[in-house]
Amino acid sequence: MSLTKNDRKIQTESGKSLPSEPFAAEIAAALHREYDRMHAGRKVVVQLTGANERAVRNWFDAKNGPNGESLIALCRHSDQVLQAVLRMAGRTAHGKTVRVALAKQKARELCSILEELGED
Repeated sequence: MSLTKNDRKIQTESGKSLPSEPFAAEIAAALHREYDRMHAGRKVVVQLTGANERAVRNWFDAKNGPNGESLIALCRHSDQVLQAVLRMAGRTAHGKTVRVALAKQKARELCSILEELGED
């Protein structure tokens, strides 16, 4: 398979491989946690971000990380990606606040379901 003109270079001019990107690896791990359990998870990410399928595949494979616009879209739809970004930014206290808010929301949803089931 030949590279397209738009592909990123993955080697330095001297021919040595670049070190693995911690950003790309963190985003890939978050994407796997969030979307691997879904059928066609990668296609869901393509639809959510509007990114090219090949770019999304590279995100999942930790070859590249998403650009700014795609990262914002991912954070909008993925709690795992948002947590990873906050962790990389050193904002773990804020990440805990977000997790507590999400847990409260899920608890409210569970209570609603239990109330509906109890009304039968």
